[in-house]
Amino acid sequence: MGQWVRIRLDDDQRRIVNDERQQHPLQHVRSKMQVLWLLHCGATREQAATMADVSRSTVQRYVRAFREGGFDGLRQWNVVGPVSDMEQYRDLIFQSFVEQPVATIGEACARIEELTGLTRGRTQVEKFLKGLGFQWQSIRAIPVPPKKTWQNMSPRKPNFSTPN
Repeated sequence: MGQWVRIRLDDDQRRIVNDERQQHPLQHVRSKMQVLWLLHCGATREQAATMADVSRSTVQRYVRAFREGGFDGLRQWNVVGPVSDMEQYRDLIFQSFVEQPVATIGEACARIEELTGLTRGRTQVEKFLKGLGFQWQSIRAIPVPPKKTWQNMSPRKPNFSTPN
């Protein structure tokens, strides 16, 4: 196992780390800068991991990224999630739903299966269509009161009460 190398930052680097650990728009970059700041201030990797609520191996990855790529190495976020099979049919599905909107999610599932040959559940289809910018709108009947005329109204009897 190699010798631990202490993180030492010059004045410009300290200013950058201090600013970005508080004001960077991405939470994971703020966390990385916080770990770097703790290490610069003399905390051990174990202490920095505990204070930043990450594992020690994560601290090691942050240090390696800083050594190999500097601040740009720390700012990178190369996490890519899974890509849906429907993504390749995105334009076709969008165009179809713009030309002829659907009324229910079941109808949307059937249309997507017809267009692409892919069978997907209601939840997956709803999430995919929401990602395309579609919104589901509640449609219901609006109650209208019956028309009242004096002929179809029952005559009212006066309701008098007398004090006892």
